[in-house]
Amino acid sequence: MNIVFAGTPEFALPCLNAVAESSHRLTGVLTQPDRPAGRGRKLATSPVKQRALELGVPVQQPLSLKKDDAFEDLAALEPDLMVVVAYGLLLPKKVLALPRYGCINVHASLLPRWRGAAPIARAILAGDSESGVTLMQMNAGLDTGPMLARRAVEIGSDTTAGELHDRLAELGAAELSALLGRVEQGVTGESQDDAQACYARRLDKGEAAIDWRLRADEIARAVRAFVPWPVAHARLGGQPIRFWRAGTAPTSAGASAEPGTVVAASPKGIDIATGAGTLRVTELQLPGKKRMDAAAAVNGRAWVGQRFE
Repeated sequence: MNIVFAGTPEFALPCLNAVAESSHRLTGVLTQPDRPAGRGRKLATSPVKQRALELGVPVQQPLSLKKDDAFEDLAALEPDLMVVVAYGLLLPKKVLALPRYGCINVHASLLPRWRGAAPIARAILAGDSESGVTLMQMNAGLDTGPMLARRAVEIGSDTTAGELHDRLAELGAAELSALLGRVEQGVTGESQDDAQACYARRLDKGEAAIDWRLRADEIARAVRAFVPWPVAHARLGGQPIRFWRAGTAPTSAGASAEPGTVVAASPKGIDIATGAGTLRVTELQLPGKKRMDAAAAVNGRAWVGQRFE
């Protein structure tokens, strides 16, 4: 079976490797075009492109798959199946219909919950107790196709989006490996219940500014959801402070303080009053500094009484 893989970020790499290591033929890889990145704005290749070049697999980087030349280039790879993982471009109907066995997508949520661009962060922000991966037969809708496989994992009380991302990437690859062995025999998907669907809109940098009027548990979830990007932050004395680890503090010290006020500071954490409850920050980043734990942050610094904006 000829397989064409379409993906772009690091999340897609375990699945790309799973296809490359299977008994099937990886005839080509589609990934997004090189784009400027970093302070120097130099053109950067995607993680998927870098891995495909290492594997010696032909790479295509169309701006859109709606154009005839891009479709013809894809058709020349003679795909029996397309595997799509965080590709970032919409597949037109004629592309979906091209492979004999269609197009299979690996999505980082338990569909139909969290269709869309940022399912991992949205699950943590919402306080979900579990997440997972869903493999589906793609159709013209946004993550609406029949489900071919589904596997759940627990979201721990201190799990960050980055940690969950890595777990789901590996889980998706394992489920994909198992599914590839059954595709040619025929697989039947389970229809999604649209009434249970919700959408994971793309993260916006502005969301990461902490609103101290929220409850402590809501802010703690935001800190976890925004690691590694865009990272929750607030200003103290006009300077930006980034928060990498936080939870709720087992204390009522902040009950009468103005939200955003530091009410306690020790090597265990920096406790900050919120709209309800107290947030305990255990890892943060000061301007021009590397990430540090609370013990390093409180050493030689006066925190209590200061107020975050």
